[in-house]
Amino acid sequence: MARNKAQSAIEYLIVIGFVTLAVSIVLVAAYFYIGMSRDRIRQNQMEALATKIINSAESVFYSGEPSQVTIIVYAPSGINEIEFLNYDLIITASTSSGTMKRAFTSRVILTGNINPGEGTKRLRIKAESDKVVIEQVT
Repeated sequence: MARNKAQSAIEYLIVIGFVTLAVSIVLVAAYFYIGMSRDRIRQNQMEALATKIINSAESVFYSGEPSQVTIIVYAPSGINEIEFLNYDLIITASTSSGTMKRAFTSRVILTGNINPGEGTKRLRIKAESDKVVIEQVT
């Protein structure tokens, strides 16, 4: 009689162990895919930010030197640095898999300074004779 109870208890523990293992695997997989989804959303937002800046800079530059425009862009969380290097806008960001550096190319020379960090940013984009100056307006 005691042997049947012990066998039932061990079988119960084995079943609980398998269920716990299965639930753990599902939770780890879900956590992994949620992180990938967040990274993809962040990358899309960074791309929209860069595209809006570059399109506005090219438009202002081709309009001529006294031209300027003020735009509002959204910077997603995780951005560590936004820098301009001649024709490139370079964004450095943290992702779930590490640090990512992405370059977006323009047809005009870009200079300026944008503070990193999450949130909406007002940017003044001014055309000069040989480049475009992008500065953050507070």
